[in-house]
Amino acid sequence: MVWAVEPDTAREIAAIILLVFGVLFALGLFGLAGGFGLAFLNIANSLFGVLSYAVPFVLIYVGIRLLLLRSEFMRATSVIGVVLLFLLVPAMFGSYGGSVGDGVKGVFVSIAGPIGGLIILIAAAVVAALLALNASFRSILERLKIGGAKQLGVKINQPRVPVRSMGPDRSMAGGVALVAPSGNWEFPSLDLLEYGTETKAEAGDIGKNVETIKKTLKDFGIEVAMSEVNIGPALTQYTLKPSEGVKLSNITARANDVALALAAHPIRIEAPIPGKSLVGIEVPNKKAATVSLREVLEASDYKDIDSSLALGLGRDVAGHVVATDLKKMPHLLIAGATGSGKSVCMNSVLINLLFRNSPQDLRLLLVDPKRVEFAEYNSIAHLLTPVITETDKTISALRWAVAEMERRYELLAAHNRRNIDAYNESIPEGGAKMPYIIVVIDELADLMAQAANEVEASIVRLAQMARAVGIHLIVATQRPSVDVITGLIKANITARIAFAVASNADSRTILDQAGAEKLLGRGDMLFVTSDRPQPKRIQGVFLKDKEIRAVADFVRKQAPAVSDDSITTYRSAVVGGHSTGTHDTSDDELYNEARQLVIQAGKASASLMQRRLKVGYARAARLLDLLEEQGVIGPPDGAKPRDVLVAPEDYLGP
Repeated sequence: MVWAVEPDTAREIAAIILLVFGVLFALGLFGLAGGFGLAFLNIANSLFGVLSYAVPFVLIYVGIRLLLLRSEFMRATSVIGVVLLFLLVPAMFGSYGGSVGDGVKGVFVSIAGPIGGLIILIAAAVVAALLALNASFRSILERLKIGGAKQLGVKINQPRVPVRSMGPDRSMAGGVALVAPSGNWEFPSLDLLEYGTETKAEAGDIGKNVETIKKTLKDFGIEVAMSEVNIGPALTQYTLKPSEGVKLSNITARANDVALALAAHPIRIEAPIPGKSLVGIEVPNKKAATVSLREVLEASDYKDIDSSLALGLGRDVAGHVVATDLKKMPHLLIAGATGSGKSVCMNSVLINLLFRNSPQDLRLLLVDPKRVEFAEYNSIAHLLTPVITETDKTISALRWAVAEMERRYELLAAHNRRNIDAYNESIPEGGAKMPYIIVVIDELADLMAQAANEVEASIVRLAQMARAVGIHLIVATQRPSVDVITGLIKANITARIAFAVASNADSRTILDQAGAEKLLGRGDMLFVTSDRPQPKRIQGVFLKDKEIRAVADFVRKQAPAVSDDSITTYRSAVVGGHSTGTHDTSDDELYNEARQLVIQAGKASASLMQRRLKVGYARAARLLDLLEEQGVIGPPDGAKPRDVLVAPEDYLGP
């Protein structure tokens, strides 16, 4: 019988033993541990001299670390570092460091002399400390910065950024109510997030799989030379180089045969790998590893992105962190079947943004028809309005966003600025900083089912023009059909994330190509952008509800929310390509006359109103909106007149 102890069990046993020895030793310093404590104290004095009094505290500290923290602390390099420190630090005290210190110092002195030996000894102690802590000088310095908070990217050198004091009045920068927190804005610390579980990715017998792939392809007359193997969190990529004259289509056609030979399903063949003259065969791991948001935000690939809208998405098939910049996308479409990881991805995007932006830098419009996905973010200062759950309020908010975009363009033109960054770098006198606005829609299908024309028109308008003025869209759906992700939306939102879907057709609807139907689920995604049309496979981050709650609570304590309820009651009409808006809900004095006119005419259009009522286009469009709200006429249908929903015989007058 083979006895095997789980790593976590071994770690906790070692921790308990160290804690017991440390406590007994500490009691022995005061003569409270009997003969055992006295014997232990004598041994320590003999070995470590004056440093023997530090031994119990070291044992207790290491025991607590092993008991409370992750088992990565037990990696071999850390153990070696601790052992070396017990040998090297006493040596710095010479004879006062006990027999260990005296002996180790003697070795160094005999090799390099008194001065050279001391220099080598100090350097060796520093190396041992880095091994024990499993840290670099850079990471240690970051932890020691003012306030002790670990900041990210552009904010790393500014843990506390002064926020311009402003009242709750509407900003001159385009109608956005700004936040006026007292004091300085403090960005969240990475300590609010957790590391992933200790599960390591297990790829199985890699050598056997390499031979199996090569033999299977050879059986079909395809000669290949196997190349590198990349082990990722959820799958392993086996790369190969085809012989001359071999068509890539012959290799991709053998996907099911390779899957059968490997007893693995599903597999995906990437032919070729972008930037390489190789073909990649992606095989699911026997055991997948979890990718945490914290490890992604700590990675240099993420920190190196000098943008307040940087997004850490996860790790690719080689285990490298994948991060991107929303400013360059500039909008994002997320789609996938229920349970594939779409909602976790959207929450991770929002947490990314909260880690890098104060309410002065970024405002959010969150649309959540399901009412549960974004509830944690209510009352944070970044929200322009409470999380929107009703369709009519969503339509009003989208209208407002279009009008806000146009107001911002007028502001840029008036001050001869090209885009939002140029404006914020030199804010005109009397103006205020123009914050970025991110519009996040969790379930597009629900909105399209109720008001397709209006929703699509607003989304397309924003996607076409809003980038320069700092308004960005993040749209998600779990029903990737052509009546939800329309051709116009796809044409204007080129950055897309596809999670696992049911069919090849769904994949083509999202990405314009197959592949998403072979994803594994649980955060496995394909990511494309306009400058990288070939899908990149990524294992998305996993984010727990309590992590979302911790970050939201931290942000919520920084400043009270300043929301603008008029956003969700906004009405607008297009006049000469520009939106005119109003928040007045009172009826127009010509409403009754307009109602009678359209019922008698059996149709409704702005031109009809203009001719018969002698009004301008703006007022005619306003009357049409009022008639639609009251159920007299139907929604717009392109250039066609609107349908009248009330029969003449049912009309009883005003």
